[in-house]
Amino acid sequence: MRARRAFTLVELLVVIAIIGLLVALLLPAIQAARESARRTQCTNHLRNIGVALHNFHDVHQHLPAGWLADVPDGEPGWGWGAHLLHFLEQNALLDSQIDLDAHIDESENDVARQTVIPIFLCPSDANTKDRVMLTGLHTPLFEVGRSNYVGVFGTEEVEDDPSHGDGTFFHNSWIRFADILDGQSNTLLVGERSSKHGDSTWVGMIHGATDAMARVVGSCDHAPNDPHAHFDDFGSFHATGANFVLGDASVRLIGSDIDLGVYRALATRAGGEPAAKYWPGRLK
Repeated sequence: MRARRAFTLVELLVVIAIIGLLVALLLPAIQAARESARRTQCTNHLRNIGVALHNFHDVHQHLPAGWLADVPDGEPGWGWGAHLLHFLEQNALLDSQIDLDAHIDESENDVARQTVIPIFLCPSDANTKDRVMLTGLHTPLFEVGRSNYVGVFGTEEVEDDPSHGDGTFFHNSWIRFADILDGQSNTLLVGERSSKHGDSTWVGMIHGATDAMARVVGSCDHAPNDPHAHFDDFGSFHATGANFVLGDASVRLIGSDIDLGVYRALATRAGGEPAAKYWPGRLK
């Protein structure tokens, strides 16, 4: 009877090496496919937000304010995302858990302000925490639901003049589409901000919290993902830029290499800049 011939050590090592090589070749492709799926989901989130903004405008004849308050850093402070809930199929939260007439920090809004709303989160963001702990003068305040999407304040720092942004969302803004003189397809409405740039929230501007205004709106001061960006800038975990929804409800990825002048022109609602002549080729 003939003895069975087993694998030699050399043959076994060769097989292991081939399997390792195949894994090394396939892993980047798998990761790229997963990121592509996450980016598509992020795009869909922003597209739904864009449609909701249009529906809000159809009903109220203006876009929601960046945040509503008696004074820029005052109360109640509810942001554009909170006022958009009805148009994002969040009626259960809007009808039973949130009181937009009361201040954000009042007890009747304890549950609402901590609610995590998936449509406001980008799947590519590596942050595993869905809530943001707000602080004021080094003192913890409370947690609020996190968001990866903030309204476009314009081109200036939010804190400089919070009631007069040259974009579409600022303190007590009630911008109409008729006010967007640069054209809806040439004007950014809402964009991404990753947790590595700063934690934002859909809830609104919380009185007494650090960077309260910049957690709801952002400035196009630096290109997306610029390593020198400030807290109120835009950025994402996508490798080549950040997604934005425009005034016509379309969603585009603004590349990190976009010309800063073109980018800032897209951020204004009525600056008169010829952005449309240059910017399509700058998008990914």
